[in-house]
Amino acid sequence: MTSTLQTPSTRRHILTIPEIDRLIDQHFPAVHHGGRVLFTEALTDDGAIIRLVDHPKNLRPGGTVSGPAMFTLADYGVYVAILGLLGEAALQAVTTNITLNFIRRPQPGDLLGQIKLIKTGRRLIVAEVEISSASDETLVAHVVATYAMP
Repeated sequence: MTSTLQTPSTRRHILTIPEIDRLIDQHFPAVHHGGRVLFTEALTDDGAIIRLVDHPKNLRPGGTVSGPAMFTLADYGVYVAILGLLGEAALQAVTTNITLNFIRRPQPGDLLGQIKLIKTGRRLIVAEVEISSASDETLVAHVVATYAMP
């Protein structure tokens, strides 16, 4: 029996960062409503690195980055990593589960999401996201996400 899973050493990106940005702008323009704050820094062998740029719309009372902003970073980042790996066919991928654990309170500033695709099956994709402060690399949240491919 042959496996349909790809290991990090055999993964090849189908789309580039500009191609992914174009697809998201075309199919999900609301993602950047109120100003573009999510940027793909890199596509890695096993995922992606996404930057959430410091913006007042991402802050909550008390002067910290909000939970919904971190959730958006993780969900968007996993989607970008899947698009990069599987191409335009992955536009139909949907989030089936996300568990977000807050580790530390982030100070205002850019956050980075390091996305790692753990399992890439025919129907389900499991990913892990480490969210850290861009200024000092302090881990602020840990996320596990599952996407389904219809």
